[in-house]
Amino acid sequence: MRREDELRSAIARLPRIPLGNYPTPLEPLPRLSATLGGPLIYLKRDDLTGLAFGGNKTRMLEFSLADALAKGAEVIVTGMAVQSNYCRQLAAACARVGLPLYLVLRAVREIDEVQIQGNHLLQRLFGAHIEVVPNNDRLLQRERIAATADRLRAEGKRVYVPRQTDTVDLDAIAYIESVLEMQVQCRALGTQPQALYLAAADTTQAGIVLAHKVLRTGMPVRGVNPFEAGGERITEMLAMARQAATRLGLEVDLAESDFENDTGYVGERYGIPTAEGLAALHLVARQEGILLDPVYTSKAMAALIADIAQGKFLSDAPVLFLHTGGAPAIFGYADDILASLPQEPG
Repeated sequence: MRREDELRSAIARLPRIPLGNYPTPLEPLPRLSATLGGPLIYLKRDDLTGLAFGGNKTRMLEFSLADALAKGAEVIVTGMAVQSNYCRQLAAACARVGLPLYLVLRAVREIDEVQIQGNHLLQRLFGAHIEVVPNNDRLLQRERIAATADRLRAEGKRVYVPRQTDTVDLDAIAYIESVLEMQVQCRALGTQPQALYLAAADTTQAGIVLAHKVLRTGMPVRGVNPFEAGGERITEMLAMARQAATRLGLEVDLAESDFENDTGYVGERYGIPTAEGLAALHLVARQEGILLDPVYTSKAMAALIADIAQGKFLSDAPVLFLHTGGAPAIFGYADDILASLPQEPG
């Protein structure tokens, strides 16, 4: 409890703007758990943070946009994939605080170059200025982001580009708070989970691992990466976690061995659904009435389902799954989802 209070106090010293609804619920999934024949699964509902259909980025934007405003930013420039959950929530947050947003988005699939649906539709609805680069061209995207920022600076605007080397740890710090919430919720339930699963590429897992390390819970944290990159991601997460600890004034010994980040469920590549992930998406929807997304949480749930099938868990202690959101992307992947619908008997 003392360490939890110290973490809360350290975080409270940072600039912040309120964007979400907390704490998010921790809900049991009894029908899914019974179907899988394993331990009881509890879902941490960060898909219910509230901003623009919710998701894990809402927590992060409370800190990064506060940093932008403190530095006098007049415009935000960034870019990710066309169906980016981050860009969808960023567009809503910028609308709320009155900051113009310029997004250079990357078309991951051919359909992304012509279809405006899901997160891409919402980004436009929130008023973001959008450019789409074709062919999943990451180099061109980086060049266009830099060129857009330079143009706006030349026009006299103070530009803020989030998630840079010196600020990306703010996103990790946001996820220390999610762990603190889960600690309180698990104590109220009188349970000690045996593991935590999540879809994780970098900052979310960095913050979660840092929190568990500081709190000395010993809980395994299994990140399931939706990107192809492997070892370098762990190196990056370690750097983010150490930087976050420094910002918060925490003394903690972190190593790469503290991070488990599995790329075995990516499939073809980032942004492309897998058969296992889509099966998990359908199963959770039909067993619990809860929506996963096609390329992040569904792949992480596929990993948990496979591990339960392999008997990796005791049956008398629950497993946690962090739902990081992303449901609006379902509409951008309607063809894949419909094609994979389970066949009805008869």
